[in-house]
Amino acid sequence: MRGARSFQTSRSRRLRKDQTPAERLLWQKLRDRRLNGYKFVRQEPIGPCFADFVCREHDLVVEIDGATHWTDEERAHDRCRDAFLKSQGLRILRLTNDDVFSNLEGVCETILAAVENRTTV
Repeated sequence: MRGARSFQTSRSRRLRKDQTPAERLLWQKLRDRRLNGYKFVRQEPIGPCFADFVCREHDLVVEIDGATHWTDEERAHDRCRDAFLKSQGLRILRLTNDDVFSNLEGVCETILAAVENRTTV
């Protein structure tokens, strides 16, 4: 089992190092409890998945989807991931790269509303 944990740790580190521009931009707003004091982590291993951002305290996963998430194959993959994450008691909020680049403050407000249960995810 130690090998699986080591793999997850090294993959998480690589994903954090190689984050997308949208993830990098959003991380600047989420890190160090900058979003109303809520703690987020990035590239969190959850079972076979790696979540872009997670607020553990409020069981919220935030996924930032790029252009590849619009193919039928990727949508099916995302549905499977979402089903697994929901089976773990997590809520999933999916946003797009375009959302982050064009309306970062709106994205932060959407995440904040989800964390504070002011919206259904």
